[in-house]
Amino acid sequence: MLTKKDYELYSQKAAEYLDKAGIAITDEEKSRIEVAEYELGCIEKVGLELVVYVNTERCCAKELVLLPFQTCPEHRHPEIAGEEGKEETFRCRYGKVYLYVEGEGDGPIQGKVPEGMENYFTCKKEIVLLPGEQYTIMPNTLHWFQAGEEGAVVSEFSTKSRDEFDIYTDPRIDAAGKRNVE
Repeated sequence: MLTKKDYELYSQKAAEYLDKAGIAITDEEKSRIEVAEYELGCIEKVGLELVVYVNTERCCAKELVLLPFQTCPEHRHPEIAGEEGKEETFRCRYGKVYLYVEGEGDGPIQGKVPEGMENYFTCKKEIVLLPGEQYTIMPNTLHWFQAGEEGAVVSEFSTKSRDEFDIYTDPRIDAAGKRNVE
C-alpha cells in the first residue's frame, strides 16, 4: 500500500512533469493529484499519477503522468449495468508513450514489460505517441501503456470514467483499491 511519504514524492514529481509539459494546474488540483500504485509495491515500474479535471455522467478529462518507463497495467473498461464501457482518447503532451492494444504486432515491441510480469501484458499491437499525436481506444478493449525514457504526460478525454470497474489482466490488482494511501 502507498505510504504518505511515497504519495507526497510521486505527486510532487507529477506536478513537475505537468510543468515540463506546459500544463498549468491550480494549487487545488495539485492537492488532488492521485497516485495509482496498484498495490503491487513497485510504483516506479507499475503505476501512474493523475489529475481528474471533470468526470460527469457524459464525459471525463484527466492528465496522466508516467515517470520514465512507468507502466499502466493491462486492463479494459467493460460494460456496466447495460451501459457501454469507457471510450478514451489519449493525446500525448510530453515525452513518448508506448500504447499497446489487442491485436497482433508487427514485430518486437519497443516498450519494456516489467520483469516477472510477462504473463500480465498480452497486448502486442504497438502505437507510439509523440507530443501532439493521439489514439482512441474503444470500449472493452484490452490495453496497457508505458512512458519512454524521459517520462510522459498524456491528456485523456473519455466518456464517464468508472475506474473501480476496470478489469485487469493481473489478478493481484483490485481496481477499487488501487489508489489507497496508508
